[in-house]
Amino acid sequence: MGKYFGTDGFRGRANESLTAVQAFRIGRFLGRYFSRGKEGRARIVVGKDTRLSSYMFEYALTAGATASGADVYLLHVTTTPSVSFVARTDAFDCGVMISASHNPYTDNGIKLINGLGEKMEEEVLAQVEEYLDGGILPLATGEQIGRTVDYVAGRNRYLAYLLSLPRASFRGLRVGLDCANGSAWAISKAVFDALGAQVYVTGASPDGTNINADCGSTCISRLQALVTEHSLDFGFAFDGDADRCICVDERGETVDGDGILYLCAKRLSEKGELDGNGVVATVMSNYGLLRSLEKEGISVSLTEVGDKYVYEEMVKGGYMLGGEQSGHVIFRKYATTGDGILTALMVTEAALESKCPLSCLTRGYSKLCQRSANVRVTDKKSVLAAEGVLKAVAAAEESVTGGRVLLRASGTEPLIRILAEGESADACERAVEILVNAVRAAEAAVKEL
Repeated sequence: MGKYFGTDGFRGRANESLTAVQAFRIGRFLGRYFSRGKEGRARIVVGKDTRLSSYMFEYALTAGATASGADVYLLHVTTTPSVSFVARTDAFDCGVMISASHNPYTDNGIKLINGLGEKMEEEVLAQVEEYLDGGILPLATGEQIGRTVDYVAGRNRYLAYLLSLPRASFRGLRVGLDCANGSAWAISKAVFDALGAQVYVTGASPDGTNINADCGSTCISRLQALVTEHSLDFGFAFDGDADRCICVDERGETVDGDGILYLCAKRLSEKGELDGNGVVATVMSNYGLLRSLEKEGISVSLTEVGDKYVYEEMVKGGYMLGGEQSGHVIFRKYATTGDGILTALMVTEAALESKCPLSCLTRGYSKLCQRSANVRVTDKKSVLAAEGVLKAVAAAEESVTGGRVLLRASGTEPLIRILAEGESADACERAVEILVNAVRAAEAAVKEL
């Protein structure tokens, strides 16, 4: 991770740790960088989510890019995977998504996507950061100044692409959608309606401040209530920019990213369509997933946390399926990034083909107990290296039978994420308590320095 860009873009509190001036300068850099040695202007496609500050950042970044001589194509409110799709299918030099994903509306972020629809290369991000810290670039003048283009047509083509993927009608299905008051609100219901499903929606009234507020993939209770109260077949919850998907089965039980990987991997393997006969997951995935897939003869390759690392390993190993417990699931045959709506379509198709309730598709997946916690810190590196924290990790590992503990710095927020996993829920809770206390003590010591 760099100084500004983490595992999923430059993210921070709007106009505090991420400002409109920085967005302008990022646009300035992108416009200049992709215009060098190019005949004609650079072309940049930009999307945003529904949070209040997204409009400010969109306008600031667009002003910077056009001032450097690039043409900017605006998708307006849309999903991160749609920006990725349009960037790679319409031959753009790069894409930008303005979103802080699952964070509250007070935060925002800038995600950079290359012309292949993948996360921007680290070497380019390093140059962006160097420019943010005081670089100087010439301004475009005269006819070299860029223009802004309304490009809703690109978003509509993405919607049409999603509609082309299922091989059967969804007619007769009763489906719940929680759009997190975010990017999915204008797309997901349209897709499921067009495919014939009877759709029940919540979290589809964005007002700029309610994105992810007690809804979406990080607050699954609202979708659970929707599914059980209306006796739906299943439901899907997305995050703010709709690159995540968490499912709820007909009983109201949660099927997280690991569960989705299990049922999709098993289905694809049975059909002979699981390239490499394996999947890619992260170190945060439940180890029960590894054990359950191994029983099915399916291997699992583990990476660091972050869908960019998952995708890199998928390309390297020739895998077609990978993802994270949080709901980032990548179907590489169809997309280059996690796509919540695409994931919902694939799960729905699996349920249709099996002709049984969604709960049946996760039979055979046996989870280990997991407990987790997040602790806000000011210096993630110093806290993780503290002697007290290292001793606490050793003590916590001894308390967890047949499992593990994991501490890591969040790539998107000022947090230390803590996980304990094992056969006993009580032991996991004790391990997490030990680690939380140690991290808080280390944080207090860092603040005193």
